[in-house]
Amino acid sequence: MEHSKYDIIGDIHGHGSALIELLDVLGYRETSSGYAHPERKVIFLGDFIDRGEHLVEHRKLLKIVMSMVNNGHAKAIMGNHEFNALAYHTEVNGKPLRPHTDKNTKQHQAFLNEYPDNDPEKSQVLNFFRSLPLWLDLGPLRAVHACWDMKSIDFLKSKTDGAKLTSELLVEASSQGCDAFNAVETLLKGYEIELPEGVSFLDKDGNHRSAVRVQWWKFSAEVLGEIALPPGINIGTAARLPVPRGIPYYSKADKPCFIGHYWLRGVPAPLTDNVACLDYSVAGGGKLVAYRFDGEQVLSKDKFVFAT
Repeated sequence: MEHSKYDIIGDIHGHGSALIELLDVLGYRETSSGYAHPERKVIFLGDFIDRGEHLVEHRKLLKIVMSMVNNGHAKAIMGNHEFNALAYHTEVNGKPLRPHTDKNTKQHQAFLNEYPDNDPEKSQVLNFFRSLPLWLDLGPLRAVHACWDMKSIDFLKSKTDGAKLTSELLVEASSQGCDAFNAVETLLKGYEIELPEGVSFLDKDGNHRSAVRVQWWKFSAEVLGEIALPPGINIGTAARLPVPRGIPYYSKADKPCFIGHYWLRGVPAPLTDNVACLDYSVAGGGKLVAYRFDGEQVLSKDKFVFAT
């Protein structure tokens, strides 16, 4: 039977000390094969890197994560930042798959500071990223970085190696506009809806956006403003538009699904009975959060754990 005692941990973004603190609160202890618990395992939801420029803790946290995963104390999935890193450091015909623009380099700077080009550990880390599945569908639960979209997952199943990126898929998914790009983008960054012409907003990094991500767990919404992310974002008159068709809503009958990615704030709680986000903005002054899962099919606010 599938092991069902998991501690699911959200986006760490270079905050190694916060990870050590949280593992300690959860009862994991350092052993010769990495941090371990006698009865439980961790599931990491991706986005281990970038941000945390002032901390210089990428190396510390990746050592912990990699040893836990490699020695069976944890499972992990890919976040959009690991995907971006692979594309940034992979050249095809002499050109990186992710262009080294000022914006892309700035976003990745914290990683570059700690892993210069000639660092032998850099290739080990990138190989580890390459080994991460895009999603997990275990007996009692599912995990994906940003959006559980069955249509995208079904499409990718024939192109992945057991939910893991192949070299061909990395190239394809870096080519804007194709089906593989759209599928990987949905799983790792969320489901997006194009805004009407002339409507845009600034994201948290000050970049102009003309498409908005949506809360694919929120069935009851009638207008776009109610499901736009982040909550409360100003999308002008587009907020009154009816909710478009095609959003991959997550069925209330499905097993619990855990996500990261969305930079939530406030007191951690489930988004619905069977969807929980564990990204509470540790890189933006928030906290690193875990959910202590014991096989329950209705998620509870009481099962969220964080270091205070």
